[in-house]
Amino acid sequence: MTTSSAPGKVYLFGEHAVVYGEPAVPCAIERRARVTAEPREDGRVRVDAADLSLDGFTVTWGGDIDDRPDIDVPASLVEAAMEYIDAAVAQARDAADAPDAGFDITVESDIPLGAGLGSSAAVVVAGIDAATRALGTELDPEEVARRAYEAEHEVQDGQASRADTFCSAMGGAVRVEGDDTRTIDAPALPFVVGYDGGAGDTGKLVAGVRALREQHAFAADTVETIGDLTREGERLLADADPESDPDADLLDSLGELMDFNHGLLEALGVSARSLDAMVWAAREADAAGAKLTGAGGGGCIVALDPTPDTERALGFAAECEQAFRAELATEGVRVEEA
Repeated sequence: MTTSSAPGKVYLFGEHAVVYGEPAVPCAIERRARVTAEPREDGRVRVDAADLSLDGFTVTWGGDIDDRPDIDVPASLVEAAMEYIDAAVAQARDAADAPDAGFDITVESDIPLGAGLGSSAAVVVAGIDAATRALGTELDPEEVARRAYEAEHEVQDGQASRADTFCSAMGGAVRVEGDDTRTIDAPALPFVVGYDGGAGDTGKLVAGVRALREQHAFAADTVETIGDLTREGERLLADADPESDPDADLLDSLGELMDFNHGLLEALGVSARSLDAMVWAAREADAAGAKLTGAGGGGCIVALDPTPDTERALGFAAECEQAFRAELATEGVRVEEA
């Protein structure tokens, strides 16, 4: 039996634009998904996912969708969760050359589902790492990231980027532009996250941006502008000392770019009233900057503020169900002690 964990993430810059080959800078945060995998001999997969819905669920299946039982939780949630776990198991079987391996899998997570914090990527990354190790095979983080991307690419019908899975596997801040993925040095940025309790439909939101780009030249220009501001953000981070706390000038410069980024995402139709309200609550509390993170449509915003003011202001905002400070996770996927 092996337990591995992987962090969630926030986007400092670049969501949606990364789908079209522009750069993105996601940062891993210390909110983790933990997956325990124990091999079983009958080839079946049993999943106990106590934290993936209000009541959790436990299912056992043999890989055939018709074999999956009817249980009292939202079908879309169960189906999505099992698709990601199926894909992770398939990658682990392939990596360990054990095509008939079965598993008892337990999933625990403190990352809200569908909220823009990379919950599915963290589960897939941790799942592949735990399952391969349980079968006696160890993969380096880059290989885990590659296989996790393949899993998400399959589940998301080819619309996944490498950003979430690479960030979750490697930890810290990363840069992703097409197939070019690498870690970058970044100081311990003071992230504050606001969560509206909801979730956006990633596929629908991505399709909406695609339709806008095809219909309007200015929408394509907007996506390119997001790429340009991401590059400017990278330059700011490159000039910063990763060993020191970021100074006010750096936070203000990064925050200004975050504000621009949110406005551009709003123009592309992927924000929501709740997200905009939380962004403005953060700005009015003198956060250096704030923006939605992830696909949008609901879920989370991220702000930069070393003081308690933004977290406090979000806590009083009617649209915010939960606000919390999120430290940069310098470590990506890892084995947890039993």
